[in-house]
Amino acid sequence: MAHFSRRDFLKTGLAAGVLAGTGSVRLRAARGTATDWVTLGKSGVKVTRLAFGTGTMSGRTQRELGQDQFTRLVRYAYDRGIRFFETAESYGEMHKMLGVALNGIPRDSYRLMSKVTTRQGIDPQEKIDELRKLANTYYFDVMLMHYQHVASWPTDTVRWQDGILEAKSKQAVVGYGASVHGLPALRQFPGNKWLEIAMIRMNHKGTKMDAEDYNTSGAGNVSEVVTHVKQVRSEGMGVISMKLVGEGAFTSREDRQAAMRFAFNNAGVDSVTVGFKNTAEVDEAIENLNLALA
Repeated sequence: MAHFSRRDFLKTGLAAGVLAGTGSVRLRAARGTATDWVTLGKSGVKVTRLAFGTGTMSGRTQRELGQDQFTRLVRYAYDRGIRFFETAESYGEMHKMLGVALNGIPRDSYRLMSKVTTRQGIDPQEKIDELRKLANTYYFDVMLMHYQHVASWPTDTVRWQDGILEAKSKQAVVGYGASVHGLPALRQFPGNKWLEIAMIRMNHKGTKMDAEDYNTSGAGNVSEVVTHVKQVRSEGMGVISMKLVGEGAFTSREDRQAAMRFAFNNAGVDSVTVGFKNTAEVDEAIENLNLALA
């Protein structure tokens, strides 16, 4: 015999009352949350909408926490429902620190993204294997070619593109793509047949966003970036956004909330990565994204 709590009884009774009074009831769709799993376009990789980034000031902020404090922060985010973690070759020791922090957690319960620097004279397979060992993982759910910043990147990186596809054939990589800096490079994303996932800078003020000069200290061209985001999404690419808080430039919560709203409601990205240095920032980011999706 089934056992029901008083709460279950009240829920059942309320539902029955609604049905009896109306004959039918239109169920309200559940609102989205920061920790929902979403699919990154044609890659098929499922990630949480909010990702834990480890690249604040090229990872310095996270490195300076030290391993023990960083591990506690990663575990806190995991317990709050963030199951997408990202790092990059250029973030110093962060592959290793993240591998230690996630050690012992079931590998299929979270997603891991790495970004590789596409240098000449480096064997892609050897580099990907090196990063896997550092991160203590058999595979990366997402592998991106990091920091593509010139218009010729699609031809410049053919060897890396082939190398990532080879790693995928060996099940060392699941989904793949590139991160971009600068409009000349970004303009090559729409129509690109190799890309599955695009990582694009995004916020409402254009801070640390893409302009004609990839290394500009001024504001980026928000409207053009949004146009390209919508183009690549229409082509089936997944879009991950970065620089949501302008690399720490947004000191007011109002701006941080506005950035979340803009990324999801105006640009229409799939997922965002935010770098954290304490639990309060984790809590705020979750709340800000929940509000943006409400």
